[in-house]
Amino acid sequence: MAQKHAISPTREENYPEWYQQVVRAADMAENSPVRGCMVIKPWGYAVWENIQKNLDARFKATGHVNAYFPLFVPLSFLQREARHVEGFAKECAVVTHHRLEAGPDGELVPAPSAKLDEPLIVRPTSETIIGEMFAKWIQSYRDLPLLLNQWCNIVRWEMRTRLFLRTTEFLWQEGHTAHATRQEALEETDRMLGVYADFAQDFLGVPVIKGVKTPSERFPGAVDTYAIEAMMQDRKALQAGTSHFLGQNFSKAVGIRFLDDSGSEQHVWTTSWGMTTRMVGAMIMTHGDDDGVVLPPCVAPSQVVILPVIHKDEVRSQVMEYCQSLARELAEQSFAGQPVRVEVDSRDLRGGEKTWSWIKKGVPVRLEIGPRDIAQDSVFMGRRDKGPREKKGVPRSEFVGGISELLQEIQQGLFDRARKLRDTHSHKIDSRQEFYDFFTPKSRKRPEIHGGFAYAHWSGDRSEEETAKSDLGVTIRCIPLDSPEEDGKCVLSGKPSPKRVIWAKAY
Repeated sequence: MAQKHAISPTREENYPEWYQQVVRAADMAENSPVRGCMVIKPWGYAVWENIQKNLDARFKATGHVNAYFPLFVPLSFLQREARHVEGFAKECAVVTHHRLEAGPDGELVPAPSAKLDEPLIVRPTSETIIGEMFAKWIQSYRDLPLLLNQWCNIVRWEMRTRLFLRTTEFLWQEGHTAHATRQEALEETDRMLGVYADFAQDFLGVPVIKGVKTPSERFPGAVDTYAIEAMMQDRKALQAGTSHFLGQNFSKAVGIRFLDDSGSEQHVWTTSWGMTTRMVGAMIMTHGDDDGVVLPPCVAPSQVVILPVIHKDEVRSQVMEYCQSLARELAEQSFAGQPVRVEVDSRDLRGGEKTWSWIKKGVPVRLEIGPRDIAQDSVFMGRRDKGPREKKGVPRSEFVGGISELLQEIQQGLFDRARKLRDTHSHKIDSRQEFYDFFTPKSRKRPEIHGGFAYAHWSGDRSEEETAKSDLGVTIRCIPLDSPEEDGKCVLSGKPSPKRVIWAKAY
């Protein structure tokens, strides 16, 4: 039997393997020779570049500026904040020598004479070393607020890795800010959580829920951690971005002090926040289908691809001239405040092979242009948010004039589809048996609503979290910020509870 879809297995057959195959089929990334790391290929990196550009503009619009700090963090810096070092100790890569030499058998080994006086940690995050610099730069209330961001790579030693979603080395941005008052730092934490939520929804088309993490899920050393949580198509949750209120924990550990306007010495209040290449994986798992990646137009490196259809050499110049002219005309149009991104695929490949390569890459709009289309001054259009065979002819002028509206329709449609899936698989649950049934497929009498987000009460007892995790692989994803006060009983223990939280299996 002929394969019905470009990707095998399908989402329904094996979602984790489907994801890996989609990333490869779209030529976005592959595993590297270094265990747990990945090579991001040009198409995948172009997606990340668009993410960077949009986020960076949002950061700068809120008063932040970019800087860069060292890849290496002295071990003693990490030890200054007890919860911080405890939280990251098992994930750290450590540099102990600064030179190699030939060993007895000719192989390269660390030179005993080149052992470092103090080991260096390859940064798992930069709070401690940035705090060291803040302590030098901040003297007075006039130096505040200090609002910085850096784009860099991070290393956290992972045992189980998956392209984009969880790798030993990954790319991200990390914001670090210092403030004169607690209130200002809290406002910054909330502001940046909002930036992340708006970006995820408006740019990537990924619906998210803003919430605060429980103490067990809190960033090491933070007073509170806030996050945006998204639901993937397999109904698992994915943490898509975090914003941390660090209080004065790091400023006291590092010694970041300032003189306030009355001349009294105070410790600053700090925040940190980050979003990673994981967002590429989140977008793929939110929108992808059994034919490959589906890219929202805002993030797509190419929003329109033009495919010349040339069956005879004598029409080549005519077709190519028409395609290039159309590309220039489209590039003069705008979408989301930028010129439409369009390219002409002139590769010497069979038409079907060329078309399917772009379907798998997820380009929002495909145009097939041959002599017949030129004669009618039209385009033959396919949309990635529809089936691969759902194509139609459109007059050239009509298509060009409506390209912005078309791309916006696709962008909004993808978001609406993802939100509908999330809402369909979000349920209030009030009994322990129902909770266990919801997260245990084989015992569910109604498998069509198995799994997803369970809105259920929690008393605040950490042992209840541990029970859910050990029995079902389920964790509290967040306490939604818009969750109303509602007296109830914990779904696991029956203890009093003030509000519902979101329980789910997660990546």
